[in-house]
Amino acid sequence: MLGSLTIRQARLVLPDRVVTGDLLIEDGVIAEIGPTISRTSGEELDGTGLTVLPGVIDPHVHFRDPSGNAAEDLASGSRAAAAGGVTAFLDMPNNEPPCTTVERLQAKLDDAAEKSVVHYGFFIGATPDNLDELNAAERACGIKIFMSSSNGDLLVSEPKDIEKIFMGANKPIAVHAEDASRLRERKQLYEDTTDLNDHPRIRDAEAALLATKRVAELSLKHGQRLHILHVTSAEEIEYLRSVPREMITAEACPHHLFMFAEDAYDLIGARAQCNPPIRNKRHATALWQGLQDGVIQCIASDHTPHALADKDAGYPNTPSGMPGVEWALPLMLHQVNSGRATLNQVAGWMCEGPAKAYNIPRKGRLETGYDADIVLVDMNETRVITDESTRSGCGWTPYAGWEVSGWPVLTAVMGRPVFRDGEIVNGVRGRALNYVSRS
Repeated sequence: MLGSLTIRQARLVLPDRVVTGDLLIEDGVIAEIGPTISRTSGEELDGTGLTVLPGVIDPHVHFRDPSGNAAEDLASGSRAAAAGGVTAFLDMPNNEPPCTTVERLQAKLDDAAEKSVVHYGFFIGATPDNLDELNAAERACGIKIFMSSSNGDLLVSEPKDIEKIFMGANKPIAVHAEDASRLRERKQLYEDTTDLNDHPRIRDAEAALLATKRVAELSLKHGQRLHILHVTSAEEIEYLRSVPREMITAEACPHHLFMFAEDAYDLIGARAQCNPPIRNKRHATALWQGLQDGVIQCIASDHTPHALADKDAGYPNTPSGMPGVEWALPLMLHQVNSGRATLNQVAGWMCEGPAKAYNIPRKGRLETGYDADIVLVDMNETRVITDESTRSGCGWTPYAGWEVSGWPVLTAVMGRPVFRDGEIVNGVRGRALNYVSRS
């Protein structure tokens, strides 16, 4: 069911500027944008003092907990997304069972149609020998390669297997880029450690750089679109400055921008453990510069909602990953209020950037004719993030105690409010995303 809305005199974050005016939504589509629109469609909202952005597209979530303990599912994950201003997500394939076949992909799409309150898309996971399944999965947003950090079928670490996928793929490839050989060597050096601070020493910046270089070279060699997931190091940023951005894109995650190895592991323990790891402030500074310079085009949460009991198991028996889909936009809006970014930059990194990277039509912009997936935010609202307020099924946040200014007050998919005034609106469901071929 499509919706209609009229929003009056809000700040509107257009692709190239921010203006104050009216936004008219009819039958799920942005029908008109202007200083004053004479007609009204559907519910009329007073947007005075509020800001409208395109709905966030989170291109990297794990809404089925990879640990298999069912801390999250598509229902709770999508509700957390909606509360965070996210109107579409792309879910990773390291579920149980892993999404490595067309049949399993279709099962995920069917499940999401029943449960997800926002739009949804799914990756199909590469294995050393499932290229035919990868190419037959027309409804997948892309192919995910785990060069490390995965068990069983989804680990593709041998160079010949990785190249085979790049040679034959018919859709964008997204890569978790850490070199498996380097990681094996580093783990041997720290095989007896129980110190969480050794996590970024084991999974060091060199492991990330080696893998990023390898897949970038394969992308250029075979003319294959590549998206590098969760870039973490200054060395990767420097290398990516030299690659063509129409062929190779990259993303950063808020936890790598806002947390630092100098203190994160001591402050919040295994809540800060993720792969690739939180690194020191030098790397976070380089990531920020990469965003400003266009070397990184997207921000993604890498939402991985492990149960807190598992996080308390003691390193190295603790799982890597943290929830984040609910707070990514507020954290970035806080940076706008702090003068570190602009609203247009945030919309570019979190809305239009992911839509371009994965060829998603009519999403990611406030523009006439685009789908009316929007988020209305109060840039003056300040809250303290707490575990108790978390909507994710895992029930905890790595940002507990952080004071953040700039919060969603209404999220709408195809013109229908799905989150407003702190509550999920019952009866709204998202749709499966579509993808188009790159021109």
